[in-house]
Amino acid sequence: MARERLYLFDTTLRDGAQTNGVDFTLADKLAIAGMLDELGIDYVEGGYPGANPTDTELFGEKRKLNTTFTAFGMTRRPGRSVSNDPGLAALLDANADAICFVAKSSDYQVKVALGTTEEENLASIRDSVKAAKAKGKEVLLDCEHFFDGYKGNPQYALACAKAAYDEGARWVVLCDTNGGTLPHQVEAIVSAVCKVIPGDHVGIHAHNDTEQAVANSFAAVRGGARQIQGTLNGLGERCGNANLVSIIPTLKLKKEYADQFEIGVSDAALKKLSQISHALDERLNRAPDRHAPYVGDSAFATKAGIHASAIIKDPTTYEHVAPEVVGNKRKVLVSEQAGKSNVLAELERIGLTVDKDDPRIARLLDVVKEREAIGYAYEAADASFDLLARRTLGKVPAYFDVSQFDVNVEQRYNAVGERVTVAMAVVKVKVGNDSLISAAEGNGPVNALDQALRKDLGKYQDYIKGLKLSDFRVRILNSGTEAVTRVLIESEDESGDRWTTVGVSPNIIDASFQALMDSIIYKLVKSGAPA
Repeated sequence: MARERLYLFDTTLRDGAQTNGVDFTLADKLAIAGMLDELGIDYVEGGYPGANPTDTELFGEKRKLNTTFTAFGMTRRPGRSVSNDPGLAALLDANADAICFVAKSSDYQVKVALGTTEEENLASIRDSVKAAKAKGKEVLLDCEHFFDGYKGNPQYALACAKAAYDEGARWVVLCDTNGGTLPHQVEAIVSAVCKVIPGDHVGIHAHNDTEQAVANSFAAVRGGARQIQGTLNGLGERCGNANLVSIIPTLKLKKEYADQFEIGVSDAALKKLSQISHALDERLNRAPDRHAPYVGDSAFATKAGIHASAIIKDPTTYEHVAPEVVGNKRKVLVSEQAGKSNVLAELERIGLTVDKDDPRIARLLDVVKEREAIGYAYEAADASFDLLARRTLGKVPAYFDVSQFDVNVEQRYNAVGERVTVAMAVVKVKVGNDSLISAAEGNGPVNALDQALRKDLGKYQDYIKGLKLSDFRVRILNSGTEAVTRVLIESEDESGDRWTTVGVSPNIIDASFQALMDSIIYKLVKSGAPA
């Protein structure tokens, strides 16, 4: 049986830009558009030409994209003609394949927010769609406040949607603008709309204010809608938008949807999903959500020993899909609660084959429990556990030795008379028979220590060129004069691989140094550096 085509429309570059703390540059928008195109998204909404310099410049750029690049903006303003509306003119002249208009579809919003009549709002929709069609653009209409409008006055909400469809709009998109509609309501209302407008011209735009934007998107599909709008990682104002990173693999991998629908995302592109999700977070300079479905570091992580035993025998026991199909990987966590099964499973994952009755396994488990009792957290620090296991098995070369390090923080006036705080670190390293001394400044003591430590490692320098720190987390484990600090450092290399290391000490610099050392040594082991 032929499958129906379901279309994906991404609004990260506009809705995502409304997220608190997110501010895309032109370079960001072009890079993210390229990622979305590579993923196979059908429509990428770039922004609002004329609303700000970045979006105006974006739509003036020549782009080599296979996706339908879309401009967003308002229908003509009430009381103005199409030819006398600068905002509409900017939309019509934008270098875009399609235009997505937004219009009120709630009679209350028309009266209160726009201060106009219902008929004038309908005329504005008709005139704008007609003008865009005349320009040769594919046209979409976002029916803002549609679900609330439908609950209050279904005839008028439908009239707005139908006005756009009758004038030739390719898609009429029903927006749950305040995110308050529930899945059963979405399905019922979309079903009613699809009796008036064909479902293959109906889309859904859900906000996440009740944590149900993804569920509402699927409810709309069950109701007949054939376009889903959303953002990467669920970015968006307030609580965010429907998360395409969760929607895409569900459509691809869950039989209920995969048997009925096809989407533009190929199996090969699906394997890049985790990488693309993390790349967006990296561009935004924020840590990825470790617990994000499908792509989070913990999405396929198992801690309890009884679960680990089952996973060794049959991974599908506790995994609803294979992690590799979305570019993720299985993790069997090792902690003080773990059993031998967890340790064996993790050793197998990192490529160490050990007999299950080897006495070193029990010793390794004892060491983990002893160290976690004083504050180490190996379930959160996969690379540090890897090294601990290898050291227990005698498989970590003695690459180099740090004989001494010194870190100073100084506050002083710079050359232009500004008072600045500067951190400097000096590290003495022995590599084979060579003694090396490196110094570096940083924007803090840990950054300075990291820069100095990686400045010159002699024959190992080429192995760590692509290494960088992507996250730094500190936790005080107890209070008072006996306080102990735990530092977790997340690192990344040129291949895009990420790993986490841990250090524990009453002194935050010492704890950071432990984690930094583990990060560098793990990179050398990972790269196969010779002793």
